[in-house]
Amino acid sequence: MKIYYDTYHFQWREWVASLLQCAGICIGINYLFYKSLWAFAVMIPVPFLFYKWKKHTCIRERKKQLDYQFKDALYSLNVALRAGYSMETAVVCCIRDLEKLYPQNTDIVREFVYMETQMHLSVPLETLFQDLADRSGLEDIENFAAVFATAKRSGGDLSRIVQKTARMLTDKIEVKKEIEATVAAKKMEQVVMSFMPFGIIIYMQLTSPGFLQILYGNVFGVITMSLCLGIYFLAYWMGRRIVDIEV
Repeated sequence: MKIYYDTYHFQWREWVASLLQCAGICIGINYLFYKSLWAFAVMIPVPFLFYKWKKHTCIRERKKQLDYQFKDALYSLNVALRAGYSMETAVVCCIRDLEKLYPQNTDIVREFVYMETQMHLSVPLETLFQDLADRSGLEDIENFAAVFATAKRSGGDLSRIVQKTARMLTDKIEVKKEIEATVAAKKMEQVVMSFMPFGIIIYMQLTSPGFLQILYGNVFGVITMSLCLGIYFLAYWMGRRIVDIEV
């Protein structure tokens, strides 16, 4: 069965976890910024926005994992081609290698098993790689599919071209992983800094409960807190954009 990576369907456990997370966020924001039951009425769109954000995050994470898994597949293909196998046979050998690295329900394993099944039905391998590129939307897979299709049509040294392309794409994916490992600490710092405003408000409410009381239960306080909350979300979005480095 084909996998379309631009869509994501939550399982019931993910639904429950997302619902609890959204409820916790809404309750926390209401307690820290508004302390009013009417605020929940304004937060009605929040679950829909949270679901959309969560879905986008899951799609992006799945694509990232597929990209990293494709690197291992390219390495296996490169080894098989250097051993003198044809590209079709290399794909079959690649499945055996991938099954040793990943569970059978992993996306990359399912994709190569699907390729093997379609090859038995006389579907050209370049068409299968292009189909994977179209469904995944990943630049590395798209580049490999384009180079492989061009090499197949031109009738050149297919093995050498594919090996060189596989090496280049593997190096690129390795650079991505190194960059992600390098900025992992900065991402953690950004997460910690994102919780600091909430920590400060909680600390002030515990130590000096009357200090912030003027900001609750009146129009001026609602406007002020809403402005602070908007600035916080803007800062959080900018922080995520800064630590999100594309290669």
